[in-house]
Amino acid sequence: MSWLTIRSAISVLAVAAIVGLLTYGLSRTGGTSLALGDSAPAVTLPKLEGRGDGSLASYRGRWVLVNFWASWCPPCREEVPALQEFQEQHADGEFTILGIDSGDLSEDGRAFVDRYGISYPQLHDGEGNAADDYDTSGFPETFLVDPRGRLRLIWKGPLTLGELNDEVAPLIN
Repeated sequence: MSWLTIRSAISVLAVAAIVGLLTYGLSRTGGTSLALGDSAPAVTLPKLEGRGDGSLASYRGRWVLVNFWASWCPPCREEVPALQEFQEQHADGEFTILGIDSGDLSEDGRAFVDRYGISYPQLHDGEGNAADDYDTSGFPETFLVDPRGRLRLIWKGPLTLGELNDEVAPLIN
């Protein structure tokens, strides 16, 4: 076999490997992504404070803003005051924010909740399985679920109080 033939074979194998990896990556992210109108994954997780489990299904009939966060995430720290204020303005029994501490130690999550005075319910997704179910790609990510359990809004990145008032408030009122 000549040197040129070996180089050609290596080049073909390298290109095939790259195409294979790209195809796998696209199918992994594209095949499971959630879209508006889809049913929200019904996750059941331990409560962050450690007393039993909590479930998105228990909020059926209400609007729920599902917020995935982590204590080590700087944008999560930036958005939490806006989320807490919005919760206080709209906590009337028909709406709640449901925080999901993901990929974090329980102790760190509880310290984060205490530090920022978060009053809305919190679940703990230590392994990140629920985050995978929601096809999250980072923190924070937030999903508005309507009373029928359908996704109405999806945000990747931190939210401001203005965005919450402009985008969420008209739907939940």
